[in-house]
Amino acid sequence: MPLHPPGLDGPPPAAGVSSRLSERHGKIVARTLPVPFTSTVHGRISLRAARAATVLAALAALLPWSPVVPSAAAQGADPSAFPSRPVRMVVPYVPGGLPDTLGRIVAQRLGDAFRRPVLVDNRPGAGGIIGTELVARALPDGYTLLVADLGQTAITPAMTPKLPYDIRRDFTPVSLLGTSPFFLAVNAGTGVSTLKEFVAFARGRGGNASYGSSGVGSPHHLAMEMLRLRVGIDLVHVPYKGSGQSTPALVAGEVPALFTVLPTVAAHVKAGTVRLLGVASPARSAQAPDVPTFAELGVKDFVLLPSVSVLAPAGTPGPVVERLAAEMARAVRHPDSLQKLAAMGIDPVGSTPAEYAKQLRADIDLFVQAVRAAGVKAE
Repeated sequence: MPLHPPGLDGPPPAAGVSSRLSERHGKIVARTLPVPFTSTVHGRISLRAARAATVLAALAALLPWSPVVPSAAAQGADPSAFPSRPVRMVVPYVPGGLPDTLGRIVAQRLGDAFRRPVLVDNRPGAGGIIGTELVARALPDGYTLLVADLGQTAITPAMTPKLPYDIRRDFTPVSLLGTSPFFLAVNAGTGVSTLKEFVAFARGRGGNASYGSSGVGSPHHLAMEMLRLRVGIDLVHVPYKGSGQSTPALVAGEVPALFTVLPTVAAHVKAGTVRLLGVASPARSAQAPDVPTFAELGVKDFVLLPSVSVLAPAGTPGPVVERLAAEMARAVRHPDSLQKLAAMGIDPVGSTPAEYAKQLRADIDLFVQAVRAAGVKAE
């Protein structure tokens, strides 16, 4: 059995020492086996060095087991040579979603820039936790990255206190790739055309007015809960299994309102069956410039932007992170990328690591408050 367990990357045992592990009473014990020694002239080492290595191995056996953290050079993370092999971008969801689609757009551009393969690796499971943990435990060398949305970076940590990783401690922010403005949409049959009218509509129904979402704990759910508290109305939450169900429910009048990204309702807005009352972004969206921000409507500090971002394992060398971020910024602003992002309702960002770190802290704080206010817990 090798000294380093499978999956644990690190340097090989010291030269001149061949080791194996055995289990005694549940403890791992290192055994040192003699191997031939040679002179330094012909690649051999001295007997004194061999004895020193043996003593170190014996001392290590007396200490509690802890993974060896290899140097940047041992990890292959020499910034000047990065990347020297394929880069893997882990998406913790099944193919086809927003993180996967945007991740593939960026991966293609990164591959062209690096002249190395950049692979998208879908690792779904446990609501994205499995893929996220995989990256948290990966070597911090820049070759394994996480493509995440708000669900993984802010909502899941806020709803699930006992995660196998800490989003603040175990990750290094690389870049916020893009955001998708959130709009408050209502069924035109309600007769509501403004936020003020929507508030009056809800109050006139004595707390029985409903709203739809893409599921409990989704950004759509939490956005409405935050707005409800800000404007002082009572609403009944009707969760659906994704926007593929909630959008038709809005159009059919099963629910009078919901939060959504524009592409899912654009055709219905054009047809006049759905109206957009406000956008939860700092400025009006280029996608729908006639729709006012909530700040313009009197709801201050109500900004919620679903996003897709990239993070690396904590400890990834700064120059590698900066190189990745710079190329990602170029990737999302490439003319071909801009066209694809517009079709998906995504505004390109391509932030610096420092800018994304600041936004990530704000997102986490926001959703901790939102989850607490909504009384939502992980199921």
